[in-house]
Amino acid sequence: MSRTGHMLFVLLMAAVLASAIAVVYSKYLSRKHFVVLQELQAEKERIGIQWGRLQLEESTLATHSEVEKRARDRLKMHLPQFDEVVVIRR
Repeated sequence: MSRTGHMLFVLLMAAVLASAIAVVYSKYLSRKHFVVLQELQAEKERIGIQWGRLQLEESTLATHSEVEKRARDRLKMHLPQFDEVVVIRR
């Protein structure tokens, strides 16, 4: 084998080795990103469930009876008597 052939063989072996290392590194990154993707999808699902619960709670708290109950209990409000009503005309 001539010196040029020997150099070409070494160069090709180095290229094959570099390619193999690149494939392994690429696979490693792929798996790493896949794990992150799965974690983010799980978090998205948890947040979606929490969002649904918050919407349900909001709709419950916004009902007329709940607003009236809180106005009576917390703010000590009541329906005005006839003599408490003031009509303002322009």
